[in-house]
Amino acid sequence: MKKIKLLDKEFQLYIPYEKIREVIEQMAADMNRDLEGKDPLFVCVLNGAFMFAADLFKRIDVQGAEITFVKMASYKGVHSTGAIRQLIGLNESIEDRSVIVLEDIVDSGQTIEEIMAQLAILKPKEVRIATLLFKPEAMIKSVKLDYIGLEIPNDFIVGYGLDYDGHGRNLIDVYSIVQ
Repeated sequence: MKKIKLLDKEFQLYIPYEKIREVIEQMAADMNRDLEGKDPLFVCVLNGAFMFAADLFKRIDVQGAEITFVKMASYKGVHSTGAIRQLIGLNESIEDRSVIVLEDIVDSGQTIEEIMAQLAILKPKEVRIATLLFKPEAMIKSVKLDYIGLEIPNDFIVGYGLDYDGHGRNLIDVYSIVQ
């Protein structure tokens, strides 16, 4: 099994890029079907979702599709701080638009809940949530996820945009922490 070391932690290969690519292709196909004629605005949640958003958006062929970015933060080290800060906001009007929030991972649901509350004020027609990875065991909020790539256990992971104190985002595969 392929292993890597980031800072003081060891990680092992968990999801190879080939599997990630397959999941994204299926998600894009579902979105292309569901969003036809809706002039959608994709909202990528930085930093973690940038790789997912880039690979997904290349496969979106819906007329009028646009992408923008917001930056949220809730992690320090391997644990969520529980405090969510909006660091960079929307510049586009989302009023009466179909909005698809792109997240790398949903675990507790706190970040998505905060994003949904902030978007609701801006009066979109609808908001859908797409996450590459979902940890159902960690979910403490009641948030509807419209597109889920893969359900995974509540392990700490890095790679494909996900980081450990800023390290590991560049890895094309996803790795789980070695306990």
